[in-house]
Amino acid sequence: MGHAREAMDRLTEAMTESRDIASIAECFAEDAVATTPEGRFCGRDAIAEYMGEFAVAVPDSGFEHEHRYEAGDTAIDEGWFHGTNTGPVKLPDGRTLPPTGNEIRVHGCDVATVKDDRIVDYRLYFDQMAFLEQFGLAAEARA
Repeated sequence: MGHAREAMDRLTEAMTESRDIASIAECFAEDAVATTPEGRFCGRDAIAEYMGEFAVAVPDSGFEHEHRYEAGDTAIDEGWFHGTNTGPVKLPDGRTLPPTGNEIRVHGCDVATVKDDRIVDYRLYFDQMAFLEQFGLAAEARA
């Protein structure tokens, strides 16, 4: 196992076990960049805050791997993010939704490029419609 795979595994653990913003931040270089469906985040703190919102919204979250790859300085995970929405959901427009109590299961893919044992470039892709439907936001997104 190489450095990229180890860094991605640390991030998955931080997101699904410790669920702590400081632990999430430690996975990223200070000048890391993350590209997500909600936009681009620059810097360790901004990325950790964004990712920490998932941990707050779904505090019992887990990740089921379908595929795990490593090629040089890049690790790729594909699988299912799951849990129960028992925490507030912060929306990109600044609104906060109360917990729904809904079970969440969303398919996604993470790509992380690593340098010096920290993620420097992170790309997150997930089924946005499934996410919106499971959080009760699909009708609003269609409007």
